Amino acid sequence: MAPTAARGYIHTMVFQPIDPTQSPPRRRFKAIPVRTLLPNLITLLALCAGLTAIRLAIESKLELALGAIVFAAVLDGIDGRVARMLKGTSRFGAELDSLADFVNFGVAPGLILYFWGLHELKSAGWIAALVFAICAALRLARFNVMIDDPDKPAWSGNFFTGIPAPAGALTVLLPIYLYFLGVSNGLVTIWLTLFYTLAIGLLMVSRLPVLSGKRVGKRVPPEMVLPVFVVVVLVFALLISYPWEVLSVSAIVYLASLPLSWLSYRDYVRKDALAASAAGSESQASVNATAPEAGLSPPAGDDAAPDRPTHLN
Repeated sequence: MAPTAARGYIHTMVFQPIDPTQSPPRRRFKAIPVRTLLPNLITLLALCAGLTAIRLAIESKLELALGAIVFAAVLDGIDGRVARMLKGTSRFGAELDSLADFVNFGVAPGLILYFWGLHELKSAGWIAALVFAICAALRLARFNVMIDDPDKPAWSGNFFTGIPAPAGALTVLLPIYLYFLGVSNGLVTIWLTLFYTLAIGLLMVSRLPVLSGKRVGKRVPPEMVLPVFVVVVLVFALLISYPWEVLSVSAIVYLASLPLSWLSYRDYVRKDALAASAAGSESQASVNATAPEAGLSPPAGDDAAPDRPTHLN
């Protein structure tokens, strides 16, 4: 470009007036695929169930409130699997899931327990419900931080650290299940519920390894498809027909399985330690075998260099 033409081009670009009526160019966003929206819609549906459970508890409709919590737990177990199957995982979905879990499995169960019976203990009952909700929030925050840890072994994906929020919510409501079965009643039960609520909250924020079950059921053998359908239908039929019995037994069995989770975790740790020890021994043996061939000098010492003078002249 000639110097004169270049100066004219620069003058035009610098001193050309801006038209105020001209709208700035709009930023175009990429279209979002439906496969990424479906898991988030399931999470929002679970959040609606949790919020509805709070309203039903305020209206003293505890049976429906517990049903809404169970429904939210079922949806919470589905949304993650759907996102992974459709390859629709996203950071937005993960954050939305954590917020929904805090409401559904932290705030809602605490308020249900408070409106059911903890309110009779006044401030002490409210503190128990408050502590449980806070423990759920801390547990979810720790999960979000630890999920990106690159130093975790591969088998650590089989375990949660502490009771997960959905299991904690369904387990902490055990006193209400027993109440509907006519097993528990009275002020003593309310005091036991207070300590039980605090204990479940502490288990949620503890370092106790708990089997996750995330890697169970990813693939089903062809011959097991029909039995799996029958079992799923049977479980839902029993849950609908005998809800309090099924929920009570499930909560008790889950609590009884926690020691088994700890023993399984210790077994994995022991196998890792043995593998690391064996790998270290093989590496040391390999170094010792290749040292003379590579011409490596032995370590300094009294026997390392026998021709070395004992003193300097």
